Amino acid sequence: MSALFSQNPLMNGPNYSFSDTPVSHPNEAHGELREHRFNPYTDNGGSTLAIAGADFAIVAGDTRLTSGYSIHTRYSPKVFKIGGTTADQKDATIVLSVVGFAADGTALRERLDAACKMYRYRHGKPMSVNAAAKRLSTMLYQKRFFPYYVYAILAGLDEEGKGAVYSYDPVGSYEREMCRAGGAAASLIMPFLDNQVNFKNQHIPGSGEGHAIQEREKKPLLREQVEILVKDAFDGAVERHIEVGDGLQMMVITSQGVEEHYLPLKKD
Repeated sequence: MSALFSQNPLMNGPNYSFSDTPVSHPNEAHGELREHRFNPYTDNGGSTLAIAGADFAIVAGDTRLTSGYSIHTRYSPKVFKIGGTTADQKDATIVLSVVGFAADGTALRERLDAACKMYRYRHGKPMSVNAAAKRLSTMLYQKRFFPYYVYAILAGLDEEGKGAVYSYDPVGSYEREMCRAGGAAASLIMPFLDNQVNFKNQHIPGSGEGHAIQEREKKPLLREQVEILVKDAFDGAVERHIEVGDGLQMMVITSQGVEEHYLPLKKD
């Protein structure tokens, strides 16, 4: 590590470069120029998803943390309670999931948690999920020139007690959705959620032919159904993606609080 910050790159190797060796370029006037490259980001794998129900919201993520083909740990949570007053966040009402670069995810989670705590102490009540969603958007946008390399999903219950899920891009654009998947296996999980939660390409059998076919009525799923869908989504993802696996962390947000569940996934 000392070589990374050395003032003598000739003796101690490339300066401020984690993996790339310097590239030499011929120059008639000055001999050789040394080119350094610096990449502050890495992708630590894993996937998350969130589904909003009529009076609940569920956020889930796997616990594998990777870099390339290496598994650094089999238990690295990607779903966190936000804004509670105790060390275990027992009274938290909002859940945040972050996937991508683990260090940026930790920094973003701590910053949003601090903002929600300060709001609670100043106003004597927890921040609403809608206000927290706007605050998170501002935090991401403030770092737009050096973004948090994460895909964030925020969930909670809105003022009417309905489940609310907000998805973000790395620079703060966000929208409220019924469901969203992010991370390494998002392309595998999202089509499944579109069909099972958003009822896309679902029709009433025998209702007609061609354009006369009637679409299935769109209605919120029961909590038991959503929990099964979440487990099925990750069971399918771990079969096809090496960066997802080991354990499934699932948080269920209701009017009674946030319940946390852990289920095993494939470890190979």
